[in-house]
Amino acid sequence: MRLPFVNGGKMRVIFLGTPDFGVPALDAINGRHTVVACVCQPDKVGARGKTEFCPVKKYALAHDIPVYQFEKISRDGVETLTELRPDIMVTAAYGQILSQQVIDIAPHGIVNIHGSLLPELRGAAPIQYAVWQGLTQTGITILQTVRAVDAGDMILQRSIDILPYETNGELFARMSALGAECIVEALDKIADGTAVFTPQDESKATFCHKISAETEHIDWNKTADELINLVRALNPSPAAWTSIDGKRLKIYALRPTDKTYPEAEPGTIVECGKKVLAVACRGGAVNVTELQKENGRKMDVAAFLCGTRLPVGAKFDL
Repeated sequence: MRLPFVNGGKMRVIFLGTPDFGVPALDAINGRHTVVACVCQPDKVGARGKTEFCPVKKYALAHDIPVYQFEKISRDGVETLTELRPDIMVTAAYGQILSQQVIDIAPHGIVNIHGSLLPELRGAAPIQYAVWQGLTQTGITILQTVRAVDAGDMILQRSIDILPYETNGELFARMSALGAECIVEALDKIADGTAVFTPQDESKATFCHKISAETEHIDWNKTADELINLVRALNPSPAAWTSIDGKRLKIYALRPTDKTYPEAEPGTIVECGKKVLAVACRGGAVNVTELQKENGRKMDVAAFLCGTRLPVGAKFDL
């Protein structure tokens, strides 16, 4: 479907987003079009009762862009946003379900910046899932927002290689930069009437959900590759964890080892030296290379082992 033509120049844009992922895109749009408002999730109250502003709100306030924070946008925001007369709205990890009333506010509807090559990995955590699944490529899709989750027609896609041992945090930063490039290109195509809207192949759709707290607990019965990818996907936050003698350790990086320990049960410490901490898993073992004690700081394994010795044969909890 071709949207109505917008006579060149700047479009009036409402940007809906909350976390860091959306900031580069917002900055890029703000440099090319007119951002008439930002819509973010309500502020959170952090430690010691201090109100914490989300990254998108911080950017908006610093650039004199009006900010709206609706408890439920579909209930509270339709009239307010309609009065702003946007040409189009853009979402980037906003965090609320949008009603058809909201989708219909702007003449050009809503376009979304999604962190996967749709129709693969529809849903809430596509970047984490791409790392967790051990994919070697992912990308950004700019698509129309419809009521079904991430099911709208695609306007533009760009792929990106996932680097060996790249963490979720590292890929997230590169993907947010790519998303900024893509959304500006897509908006320009919409503005000059050259955008092509391509339906998704529903037969190829896959889905991802928010990673559960249960998933964060390392199951040493997994293979080395499965464990390495899980730890990468949860780095830097919330971080995978394990425990020994009732004390929790966050694990930020694992690496494979060529050594085999056929007699060792999964979770058993099979080597502990000045710079090596190896743990048995299903079909082999992994080297722990970055970790953090409870109430401690993140450190590499050599620094950790300077102050802590874990006996060979001891077991991490499964």
